[in-house]
Amino acid sequence: MKAVFLCGGSGRRMFPITEDKFLLDFLGKSLLEHQIEIARGAGLTDFVIIGNPGNMAGIEQITQRLPGARFDLVTQKEPLGIADALNSARSSLSGPLLIVNPNDVFSGSAYTKIIDEAGRGAAASCMLGYRVDRYFPGGYLEIDSEDDLIHIVEKPPPGSEPGDLVNILVHSHSDPQMLLRHIETVHTTRDDVYECALDSMLKAGHRIRVVPYDDFWAPIKYPWHIFRVMEHFLDHAGAYVAPSARISDRACVEGNVILGDNVRVLENAVVRGPAYIGPNSVIGNNALVRDYTHIGSNSVIGYCTEVKHSYIGDNCWFHSNYVGDSIIDDDCSLGSGTVLANFRLDEGNISVKVGDSPVDTGYDKLGAMIGRGCRVGVNASLMPGVRVGENSFVGPQVCLRDDLPPHKMVLADPGLQVTDNATTLDGARRKELLDRLP
Repeated sequence: MKAVFLCGGSGRRMFPITEDKFLLDFLGKSLLEHQIEIARGAGLTDFVIIGNPGNMAGIEQITQRLPGARFDLVTQKEPLGIADALNSARSSLSGPLLIVNPNDVFSGSAYTKIIDEAGRGAAASCMLGYRVDRYFPGGYLEIDSEDDLIHIVEKPPPGSEPGDLVNILVHSHSDPQMLLRHIETVHTTRDDVYECALDSMLKAGHRIRVVPYDDFWAPIKYPWHIFRVMEHFLDHAGAYVAPSARISDRACVEGNVILGDNVRVLENAVVRGPAYIGPNSVIGNNALVRDYTHIGSNSVIGYCTEVKHSYIGDNCWFHSNYVGDSIIDDDCSLGSGTVLANFRLDEGNISVKVGDSPVDTGYDKLGAMIGRGCRVGVNASLMPGVRVGENSFVGPQVCLRDDLPPHKMVLADPGLQVTDNATTLDGARRKELLDRLP
């Protein structure tokens, strides 16, 4: 059975992250590498990877590092959906196959469940179904009492879902050429040609089996979804310190911590796992890294910086900062005293505007999301959930409350006012405060 990985689309909801989701790095490997390893663990060795002109070079580099499997690389010229991707790879789709969205992270049992069900031969196609307890921006499945598919409702608006069973794009097809023939008959103005083709197969009398799946599943639809994937990989990785890593005798490294090649942890620094520190990175004096933090390569977490539950890219430089529950892409720097706030004063969930509508992130702690190549000046403050587009600058002392588009600069009012100081300090008040200190 072939595994078809759909890598040709674009992440319209991932601002300010511009990297293709399957190329995001986790524990020193791209998500695509992790996905291929999971699939190979289920016995799959034959892959068709459908990319686009912009990411095919990266896909080629990844597959060249993975011996022992066969890769057929296909370019989808435009991001026109699943059906168009399959048509682009038509000549490679012979025999039973699995269609997989590699931007969804799941356990190996997803493969074994659907492969076992497909092997029974009772249905023309099989798909995974997962029950959710809150709205999910994807396809919903209607099934009968035998777990056979009745209908797919693609991306219904919130409140219009037909149930709580959603579609995970791990689908098996025993006859892909028959699927392609049904795709050719579809007429729709929406981005749902593939789903309409499945409905067409049902109307033609073909059985599509929905396989229940309740193991780990983390789709990446929005930037903050990176956190669950990061946590998953950290939870399943053992502690490791590279032989070339150097830890000061006066530093503290405890828990499930991974230190890559040439990492340095300086005096009085604390790294408390789960945490990953990539090759050549430095954890500076008095720094604190804790609670599910993932730091890329060649980054510097400088003096007196605290990083908590954050995903940090490569080549990032911090100094005397607080970085809480934040996502920072490659090649970013924070000036001394900059704070990325992560908690609302009213303690409510943090919403982020996507398009014209606010989206509840589900997090009551969420810091900034910063695109690659950004610079933030000294003593700046970024409010919870703020997004900064790539190659943008936030000037010193700015308090950024709203999203900043890419390639922009925001500065505080440069004007200074000089007035008389009429304030009188109370020396007794200072003594009172001093006496209250423990």
